[in-house]
Amino acid sequence: MKKVLKNKFNFCIVILSVVTLLSSCGTQEDIVYFQNIKNNQNSSRATSYTPTLNPDDLIKIHVLAFDMQAVGPFNGQGITGSVSGEGSKSYLIDQNGNIEFPVLGNIKLAGLTRLEATELLKKKIAEYVKEPIVNISIENFKITVLGEVKNPGTFRIDNERITILEALGLAGDLTIYGERKDILVVRESDGKRINTRVDLTTDEVFQSPVFYLAQNDVIYIKPSESKIKQSKPPSDFKTIILPVIGVLLSAATLITR
Repeated sequence: MKKVLKNKFNFCIVILSVVTLLSSCGTQEDIVYFQNIKNNQNSSRATSYTPTLNPDDLIKIHVLAFDMQAVGPFNGQGITGSVSGEGSKSYLIDQNGNIEFPVLGNIKLAGLTRLEATELLKKKIAEYVKEPIVNISIENFKITVLGEVKNPGTFRIDNERITILEALGLAGDLTIYGERKDILVVRESDGKRINTRVDLTTDEVFQSPVFYLAQNDVIYIKPSESKIKQSKPPSDFKTIILPVIGVLLSAATLITR
């Protein structure tokens, strides 16, 4: 009798394990990226995104010219501030979108692309120095990846240009539990928060307005339904698992008679 009960119990454990495993598995449609792309198919791509300068951006400005002594004041020489060994100076764009630039004074840069800001400074500095060269870089260009990825975190981007696929690669790619059809990208622009959803299982991601990321973008990958079910409170054990065990025990009784 004890042996029969033990066999029934073991049988139920096996069946319950199989049911749990099957319920936690995702289908190919839920997991595989870019499913509708065929061999040698040309997919259109989103227009290359050019980031604009925003308040709280930290930018580095380096001014060059044939007469380096003449551009010294524009590089902060003799002026209190953060000056690197190469002669460049860092500026934090204030909440009004301005920086306080040596000699030139208050200059509004927010809303301009890096190229537009470069041309603006070159034009103003050219009133004092012949044929100046201006280099501007964004020092705190970063993106954040959260949720179901292997290595969530904030990543600094040196070249100021990154796609959502590259960002996910930096985070170690999605885990098997990451919801690939509903990825959220949060972007702040002109004081407004814009939420955009992306589906990685189709090639539509390449036409998405957030295919190219902007500085301070946040990517969130929510867990799949199977992961959410696994993390439900223990109270679900009584309402879901116990009835299943009861059915399995009944089935085992019928089978072993």
